[in-house]
Amino acid sequence: QVQLVESGGGLVQTGGSLRLSCAVSGSIFKDILAMGWFRQAPGKERELVAAITSGRPTRYTDSVRGRFTISRDNAKNTMYLQMHSLKPEDTAVYYCVADGYYSGSDYIPIYWGQGTQVTVSS
Repeated sequence: QVQLVESGGGLVQTGGSLRLSCAVSGSIFKDILAMGWFRQAPGKERELVAAITSGRPTRYTDSVRGRFTISRDNAKNTMYLQMHSLKPEDTAVYYCVADGYYSGSDYIPIYWGQGTQVTVSS
C-alpha cells in the first residue's frame, strides 16, 4: 500500500510562491511511473494540475503552465510542485497522486494523499 503525505501548503499573497512536497512510502519510489498533483477549489470540479509520467511529456493544465513546475527526487522518495506567481484562482486543496493509468489522455491515479490547502489572498 502506497502512502502519500503532502506538505507545504499555506496562505500566500498574490504573486507569491510556495513549494508543495509529497513524501511517498510503502513502495519503491523509482518504480512509480506516474505521479501528479490535482486540485479542487470550492464549488469546482477536481482538476489535474500537473503530471510527470515515464515515457510521456510532463503535463500541465493551461492555467498554470509557465508558473508551476512538477518534479520528483527518487533519492528522497519525494515529489514536488513549485508554484510561482500565485493568483487567487489557484486557491484550492492540492492532492498528491501516484501510480494508476492513462485512459486516452486522461490520467487516472490509484493513490491519493489527504490534501494540503493553498490559499492565495488578493
